[in-house]
Amino acid sequence: MGARGRKKGADGEKSRKLMLQIAAEEFAKNGFHHTKISTIVKRAGVTQPAFYLYFPSKEAIFQELIDQFIYKLEELIGDSRLESDLTFDSLPERIEEGLGAIFTFFKQNEYLTKIAFINSDYACKIKEQLATQIEENLLVEQSYGYFRSDLDIRIAAEIVVSTMERLTVTHLWTNQKTDEEITEETVQIILNGLIKRE
Repeated sequence: MGARGRKKGADGEKSRKLMLQIAAEEFAKNGFHHTKISTIVKRAGVTQPAFYLYFPSKEAIFQELIDQFIYKLEELIGDSRLESDLTFDSLPERIEEGLGAIFTFFKQNEYLTKIAFINSDYACKIKEQLATQIEENLLVEQSYGYFRSDLDIRIAAEIVVSTMERLTVTHLWTNQKTDEEITEETVQIILNGLIKRE
């Protein structure tokens, strides 16, 4: 019974994960109000009562997707904070590493990103929280002497968030550029600007 119970639990977790993936796609394509639980369970190959074993409502599965997105994004932004002992020559590569991880996450989780970062009622709040977290990183990094002290760091943070959103929609999801290409060009423009130097 122990092995059988574990298999049943593993199968249940697999079904739950599949329902979350399908729900993200349905919400991204059809919006919250036009997404039906019956469609999610049919595509997942489970019964409607099975859905309610894991999620009390459509709102609950939607909220879990939003929470997953927020948790992962906060983790990535936390990981992107620069260490205090970097050389200036290593800054671009280290910044690319942090920003690139976010673009890669957006690419690999397009449906989830669409509902949480672009289309949902939560999107503005998520972007505001993201800008605040980036601002906190930049202030610490500014105190390390990496960035100019005369800059309005909040504006810098807002520029980064706006850039991430726009380039994800216009270049990443349209496959005009890879996540690596977008990251490299974004970092080069942010760090070096547009002015041609002799």
